[in-house]
Amino acid sequence: QVQLVESGGGVVQAGGSLRLSCAASGRTFTRLAMGWFRQAPGKGREFVAIITWTGGTRYADSVKGRFTVSRRNANNTMYLQMDTLKPEDTAVYYCNAGLWAAGDTAAVTPGDYWGQGTQVTVSS
Repeated sequence: QVQLVESGGGVVQAGGSLRLSCAASGRTFTRLAMGWFRQAPGKGREFVAIITWTGGTRYADSVKGRFTVSRRNANNTMYLQMDTLKPEDTAVYYCNAGLWAAGDTAAVTPGDYWGQGTQVTVSS
């Protein structure tokens, strides 16, 4: 059974920081890209960040320069450091494994494995 479990969400004031974690279990994710999506109320799920198994990263324009994705393959864990948070970052954040893109500017396709989501609320 594959499981992805997020943690670290919460309520923070604009300009503040949060760090999300995603712990993977059930199989090794060393060779898989991992990443984050988010879904705000009334909106569709959108790509936030991806990190390959070798550490290559890519970000949505809306979070570039403010968010940093990292991973520790030894313990199958991925992180999302979110700084300078804005009210528009308010969403449920989902961990995903196996996501991919056809090129550096192509749309990111989610993989088959999802976490349950963690709420991030940024107050103004």
